Amino acid sequence: MGKISFNNSNNPTIAMSAVINLPEGFDEKKRYPAIVVSHPGGGVKEQTAGTYAKKLAQQGFVTIAFDRSYQGESGGEPRQLENPYVSTEDVSAVIDHLTTLTYVDKERIGAMGICAGAGYTANAAIQDRRIKAVGTVSAVNIGSMFRNGWENTVKSVDALPYVEAGSNARTSDAEGKGYTTMPLAPLTEKDAPNEELRQAWEYYHTPRAECATAPGFATLRSLNQIITYDAYHMADVYLTQPIQIVAGSVAGSKWMSDDLFDRAASTDKSFHVVEGANHMDLYDGQTFVDEAVSVLAPFFTAKLSVKATAAQAAE
Repeated sequence: MGKISFNNSNNPTIAMSAVINLPEGFDEKKRYPAIVVSHPGGGVKEQTAGTYAKKLAQQGFVTIAFDRSYQGESGGEPRQLENPYVSTEDVSAVIDHLTTLTYVDKERIGAMGICAGAGYTANAAIQDRRIKAVGTVSAVNIGSMFRNGWENTVKSVDALPYVEAGSNARTSDAEGKGYTTMPLAPLTEKDAPNEELRQAWEYYHTPRAECATAPGFATLRSLNQIITYDAYHMADVYLTQPIQIVAGSVAGSKWMSDDLFDRAASTDKSFHVVEGANHMDLYDGQTFVDEAVSVLAPFFTAKLSVKATAAQAAE
């Protein structure tokens, strides 16, 4: 395992920070299947993305958990920009880097993500055929979440004021008043509207998983891109790769995993429900995470085999 830095192929002025995990008995002369792991909105590679990356590496994969542009230890200004289009492209930029590594089999690359990172992963797979298999955990389509609410109880049109707020923030930013921010998860315990989101506060702002590079907020200007973004756009046509979806049975966000399953064109798609788990349990609840990995590891092993990827290429 080691921390690396490389230039983002989409924007060479941005240095991407990532951690590569190598399987036991790693031999640099061999070529391994690889998995890109994308972190939640507001998160960084050292948190749940790193957890899944390490566990999957133990199953024989080269894995890479990375900080998205403008976030964590990666470069880019303004800090904490959450532009979903850039975040989607970041997945492909990481794959660009993986293809330069002699020990990675560029025909056997998979991708997974947690929360918003799962949405970005799905969106990347829709447009990047190098991704041969897709895994999602507690998937969030960040556009849908901001438009329709955590539990899908808000009409899209009612999010118009957010677009207005993002627009006004851009003016304020341009006037040099400093970048206006907004919370991506509750910044204080009293801000949490329910227990599940109280755990989101706890995860990011207490010793449970807090990290200095994950402040838990985003630039308010990000709303202009977020509100109009659909992570599953054209999934009904182009998301044909094998996909394994994992979500908790009591997660308020489960509807976004249901939506992905329904919309994906793939004829090879599975949905594993972790009974009793909420959205946050699948970040760091050991039993729940182990169950998720017990599903994802064999999925990636099967779908990133030489035979399986050769069959995909022949289609």
